[in-house]
Amino acid sequence: MSQSPLERSLATQIKMAGLPEPRTEFHGVPGRRYRWDFAWPANGVVLEVHGNVWAKGAHSSGRGITRDCEKLNAATLHGWHPLAVTSNMVHDGSALRLVQQALEAFPPF
Repeated sequence: MSQSPLERSLATQIKMAGLPEPRTEFHGVPGRRYRWDFAWPANGVVLEVHGNVWAKGAHSSGRGITRDCEKLNAATLHGWHPLAVTSNMVHDGSALRLVQQALEAFPPF
C-alpha cells in the first residue's frame, strides 16, 4: 500500500531531521492484520497517522474509534510503545517532536 501525502510529509520530516528511517506498513501484533504507518522495531515504537479527523472519516466514526482503541491496546499488550498523531500535528511539527522524544525515551534494545 502506498503512503498518503500526509505520511509522505512526515517521512520527509523524519529524514530531514536525521532520525532513523522507519519501517512502513508494519505488522507488529501476531495474529492480527493491524498495520502501523511507521515503526522503529529496535526502539519498540509504532506510529499511526490519523488524517481527516475533522471530517467523517474512518478514524472519526464510532466503529473507527473503537478499532483504533483495539489496535493501540493490542500493540501495548505486545510490548510496543504506540503513538498516534493527527494531520495538524504533522503540519505544525509536533508529530516530529513526538517521534524524536519517543526514540530518545525508548533507545534501541
